[in-house]
Amino acid sequence: MATRQAFIDLIAPIAVKLRLEGSPIYPSVRIAQAILETGGSVNAWNNLVGYKVGRGVLTPYWQGAHVSTITWEVIDGTRQDNVPGDFRAYPTLEAGFRDQDLLFGSSRYAGVRSADSPSEQALALSNSGYATDPAYAAELMAIIQTNQLTQYDEEVASMLEKLQEQIEALQNKVAALEGRMALDTIPDWAEAAVNAAIQAGLIDSPQNGSYDFYRLLTVLHRKGIV
Repeated sequence: MATRQAFIDLIAPIAVKLRLEGSPIYPSVRIAQAILETGGSVNAWNNLVGYKVGRGVLTPYWQGAHVSTITWEVIDGTRQDNVPGDFRAYPTLEAGFRDQDLLFGSSRYAGVRSADSPSEQALALSNSGYATDPAYAAELMAIIQTNQLTQYDEEVASMLEKLQEQIEALQNKVAALEGRMALDTIPDWAEAAVNAAIQAGLIDSPQNGSYDFYRLLTVLHRKGIV
């Protein structure tokens, strides 16, 4: 039997990857939900989030396969065991999570998408009616805290910060190159060459040339070509 940590190690890379790609779900919440819904084991139908067939609308990640099994629900404040349910079946774990993200794109789950913290998102999941268990949010947070799952949220934040730094560095390089390509004023060392080129009728506008343009013009002037 797989250990709890082995289960987390299996789910965490997928949760982090999807979050980096724009998933609204915090990795900590995604992993905690998978643990809560399955008890920490992978089922044969790769549905770790208790996603039922519902209206049965097909998606790019779910093509209609499902399994019928027994679950429990809280109905009118009372837990009812041995409740039959039809659950979506997926070819991979990632497909199941991606299908769930499509579900979270609906207006019903606006609070889930806008959540600013794992605790806020866990509460939003409960308030949106994702599960009938009134203790759903508290149970998710207990799992997150017990297993220190926010480390995966921090991993995403760190990766995004580094990516932002790389983007800013690239933007600075582009700006520098653009500045080198189109100069607002004629460099002092190129003025003589520019004037000579104008007098010779080789150019019309003395400004907005690139650094390389002014350098070439200066070389030609020094060689007596301009």
